[in-house]
Amino acid sequence: MRRSFTTNEFYHIFDRGVDKRKIFLDNRDYIRFIHDLYEFNDINPAPEFSRCYSRNVGSRVSHIKSHIELEEGMRRRRKRVERRQGRVELVKIHGFVLMPSHHHLLVEQVKEGGVSLFIRKLHTGYTNAFNLRYKRKGHLFQGSFKSIHVENDIHLGFLICYLHSNPLDLWKINWKKNKLTDLETKEALKFLEKYRWSSHPDYLGLKNFPSLINKALINKALISKALISKALISKEFLLEFFDGREGYKDFFVDWLTQYKKNISYLKELIFD
Repeated sequence: MRRSFTTNEFYHIFDRGVDKRKIFLDNRDYIRFIHDLYEFNDINPAPEFSRCYSRNVGSRVSHIKSHIELEEGMRRRRKRVERRQGRVELVKIHGFVLMPSHHHLLVEQVKEGGVSLFIRKLHTGYTNAFNLRYKRKGHLFQGSFKSIHVENDIHLGFLICYLHSNPLDLWKINWKKNKLTDLETKEALKFLEKYRWSSHPDYLGLKNFPSLINKALINKALISKALISKALISKEFLLEFFDGREGYKDFFVDWLTQYKKNISYLKELIFD
C-alpha cells in the first residue's frame, strides 16, 4: 500500500542496511551521504556527482576524501544552481544522525510527494555510488524505509534528542541500562560534540559542515527565506522550540540525564 505524507507535517524516517550490514565503511562514505542529503533535496534532477566534485569527470564514483573538498564542491554547485534556477526543496531537514548500519532523519514535507521522492532519490543515488566504489551489486538498504508521523511538540523535541543520542551506542554499549553519573554525562556530551555525522554539533553552533549549515540562521535577526533555503538543517525549529543554542543544550542535557524516563514517551516514534 502506498504511503501518504502530509505537507507541513513532521516525520521520523529510518532505514538500515540489508541484512543489517554496514552502509558506511569509512569517512568518505559518510561524507558522500551528507552531500546527498543536500543534493537530492531538490525537485530538479541532480547532476552527475563527479562533474561537480571530482577532477575525474569520466567517473561516477565519488573521489571526495575530506569535508573540505565537500564544502568547496558544495559552494561551486550552489553558485551554478543560483545562476540557472533556484533549488526547490522537497523537505526541510530538521535533524539527522548517521550510524554505521543505519540512519535516522527528522524531516518536514514542504512539497506534495516530497518525502517519498526525496528518500527514493537519496537511497538510489547513494546505493549507486556505494556499489560502484566497492564493486558490488544489488540493494544496499533493507526494503522500504520506515516512517512515523510526529504529531505533537513534546514528541518533536524528545525525538531530536533521541536521534542525537544514538552515537552513544558507539561510546559505551550498555549506557542506557543505568542512569548516567555526572562524570559519564560529561564524557557522553564530549563524545557527541565530536561526532560529526549528526546534526547535534550544528544545533550547538559548533563548526561541522560550514557550507551545509548556515550558522547565521541561529541569529533571529538574520533569519530569511534566502538563507534558510541554502542550509541543510532548518534552524527555524531550533529557534522556535528550543529558543536557540543554549536552550537546546539545556534541554538535551536534561533529557539525557533522565533517558530511561524520557524514552518511554517515544515508544510509538522509534524503531527497534
